[in-house]
Amino acid sequence: MADLQDELHPTTEVGGLDGLPDPFEAAEAYSPVSDPDSAPLERAHAILAAHPVADGYSGLPWALRHLPWYDLELGESAVDTDVPRMREGHVGALFWSLHLPEGLAGDRAVGATLEQLDLVKTVVQAHPEGLRLTCTAGQTTDARNCGRVAVLLGPAGAAALGDSLGILRSLHALGLRILTLSGATWASGAGLTRFGEEVVREMNRLGVLADLSGASADTIHRAFAVSKSPVLFTRSAARALRPHPSNLPDDLLTELGAAGGLCMVPLTAEQTGPSVRDVADHLDHVREIAGPECVGLSGTYDAGTAHPQDLGDASCYPHLIAELLHRGWSEPDIALLTWGNVQRVLRSADFTARAAQQRREPSTAKIADLDG
Repeated sequence: MADLQDELHPTTEVGGLDGLPDPFEAAEAYSPVSDPDSAPLERAHAILAAHPVADGYSGLPWALRHLPWYDLELGESAVDTDVPRMREGHVGALFWSLHLPEGLAGDRAVGATLEQLDLVKTVVQAHPEGLRLTCTAGQTTDARNCGRVAVLLGPAGAAALGDSLGILRSLHALGLRILTLSGATWASGAGLTRFGEEVVREMNRLGVLADLSGASADTIHRAFAVSKSPVLFTRSAARALRPHPSNLPDDLLTELGAAGGLCMVPLTAEQTGPSVRDVADHLDHVREIAGPECVGLSGTYDAGTAHPQDLGDASCYPHLIAELLHRGWSEPDIALLTWGNVQRVLRSADFTARAAQQRREPSTAKIADLDG
């Protein structure tokens, strides 16, 4: 990540955004919420009650498109995620994916993404007692304090932009907060083109976070160099433990830690393995290589993937946290894993955007001018 921090000294500024405490200070000041000798599952519920899960990826919007009727507040057996199960699993925030099926591009991808955005807003409005649409770290915390699950829009695919920075700004105005940098001519196996770099700079100016899960190594390296805001991997585990193409090798995890980014480990059998212990192994590895400030959770529910045993739906997070407690994870590190690290990244993106907007006008660059 480019070194905006040294220039702008955000350490105290970021901590002051939205009147929220710094997550690291909160973690350091965190006192145990239960007897350390009590059962791990009981302790897990107690910790999650204070520090709920900010889940980095949900495929719920696309899954709901295929249901003739649903009620997420009463409970919906046709999907993995509903309000009762999120409350049972202590989910406080959820990133709702706007990804589209493969093959959609150009105007069709733009239109389908707009339809997804409209669907999400309709679903949230129809479930006001359980869900609330949010855009910032402060709004996310407010929703949690009001007993609602905060819904953040994204990630969307790069194809949703239609190679237009104007469309990026329009999507941001509609609530988009995460964009996946893959699947476009300007973010490919060869890395970011000049237009791709301009997309990242405009994302920084707006406060849209870059998701690099599934991106090529060249794109990842260039995004680290260009972005002044932390980057995300919304669905990536440790390649050293499981050789999935979206999982990260140790050298990239090291770079991610140095850049202050966030690797959100998915709860999928394909990427992390068939058991809770396998998922915990990946979390241990990412924490060891990238640092406790750079690891998060991504349920990846309702995305058409199989899940490890005992992690079949959004109610199951306490089982995973109990396994981490059994392994000796401290309560402050779990607080960062579940909630604090996502808050830090959201707040940093907001701060970076405010600073960039004072120095940079909206970009009018065209892909034809920069990439030919």
